[in-house]
Amino acid sequence: MSLAAAEKAKSTPDAMALADENVLITWAELDSLLNRATHALLALGLQPGQRIGVFAHNGAETVLAYLAGLHAGISSIPINFHLTAEEVAYILTDAQAGLLFVGPETAEVGLAAAALAAVPTVIGWRTDREGVRPWKDFLESGADVEPPTRQPPRPYLHYTSGTTGRPKGAITPPTMFPAADTVADFFQALRDQVALAAPGPGMVVGPLYHTGPLGSTRQLGGGKPLVTVRRFDPETVLATIERYKISSVLMVPTHFQRLLALPAAARAKYDVSSLMAVPHTGAACPRDVKQAMIEWFGPVLMEAYGGTESGTTNMISSEEWLKKPGSVGKTLPPFELLVIGEDSGELPQGGVGQLYFRDTTGRGIIYHNDPEKTAAAHLRPGVFTLGEVGYVDEDGYVFITDRVSDMIVSGGVNIYPAETEQVLIRHPDVADVAVIGVPGGAMGEEVKALVMARDPGHPPQPEELDAFARQHLAGFKCPRSYDIVADLGRNAMGKVNKRQLRRPYWPTERTIGG
Repeated sequence: MSLAAAEKAKSTPDAMALADENVLITWAELDSLLNRATHALLALGLQPGQRIGVFAHNGAETVLAYLAGLHAGISSIPINFHLTAEEVAYILTDAQAGLLFVGPETAEVGLAAAALAAVPTVIGWRTDREGVRPWKDFLESGADVEPPTRQPPRPYLHYTSGTTGRPKGAITPPTMFPAADTVADFFQALRDQVALAAPGPGMVVGPLYHTGPLGSTRQLGGGKPLVTVRRFDPETVLATIERYKISSVLMVPTHFQRLLALPAAARAKYDVSSLMAVPHTGAACPRDVKQAMIEWFGPVLMEAYGGTESGTTNMISSEEWLKKPGSVGKTLPPFELLVIGEDSGELPQGGVGQLYFRDTTGRGIIYHNDPEKTAAAHLRPGVFTLGEVGYVDEDGYVFITDRVSDMIVSGGVNIYPAETEQVLIRHPDVADVAVIGVPGGAMGEEVKALVMARDPGHPPQPEELDAFARQHLAGFKCPRSYDIVADLGRNAMGKVNKRQLRRPYWPTERTIGG
């Protein structure tokens, strides 16, 4: 029997294990599906070090692909389904993918990417596109018997937009992916975690290519039922919470704002009293939004701060936040906080400086195939930064006030300007460009390009620049606006002061965390 469903298949075989808008899968059915999918994966004969790419929208099959990878001891690559074929191909090549899973919405781009990256096998569901091996055939090729369990588990390899123009891979850290010698031990660790979690089904409303939502698949592996939502529709989410008596769901502030924008009558129509834990992450949550959500859902919000490469470094409960509004909470083991000043010295309590975290395990953070970026993130071995500025108060609560890095956070999605800049600078009418984040309403920030024209008398039009950007970049990385400027203020070393460029667009001093 599969490790994820074995116990539940024995005790409650007909109870719901996994559901989406199209299917409901019981624990007995999940056990059989995972047996087959795991054996089918192992039979493909991937070489040591090869990974499987998952390039698909949320749904039961997407969850099954990730779980099969965990059972087989093969690392998965969660891939943003907004990316272009060229962007996906880079990730597949860098990560050494030997297989790509696609859904009906991503099959065309996935096939093109697989061809560019020389990935030999593409498996997909609900699509009859030539070149895609049907999911049904894939499952039928695997035996419905217990798969092997002694192989070591392999963590995911997540990709972020690149600070230097190319996406960078980050291996899921032990704080999020339990260290274990065998797959059997790994799933036992997941069961132990779920035993401490809120009872009842979980729900995933954010895209599974993000590390936070993807954690829900591991909870399913530990025995917690899961309901997936393909895309976030506020009223559908509330109806799903009521229907399945959802106990936990991870959201981002944009989700909160969309829920609060519903008419009062629509909000009152649904029973959300089953919710016991609503972690949120991805971006700073405006104080009034968080206050309103606590008043509505109750004191069940848990704010998590950290990074894909580190896992959660800080957390704060609703009760704590009401006493310390704007804080991201205390630093969690195995991390210890250091606040570093401009002279590289450690600052005392209340001093504002760059936030560093000492990983007491000595690991720090690791970027795949990029020792330079890994080294740049560290002050010294095991002491790393996520690129933000802040302070710690007298009670040990951390407040974030600014960001050192140029990263833009739009709707909970991290966007690194360098990647967009390297595309726009190739436009024949662009002499120089800087991309910054500006206020973006419910999205938090949005992308703006400041463009120096090669011929100031005949500058390129925004529509022309946008069309050019969309030829090479996923839509979420493309600027929402373009300003033609006379100068970007580069210094003698060619550096641009992004903080100074952002300042005119922010009405007040920029504060992250409320």
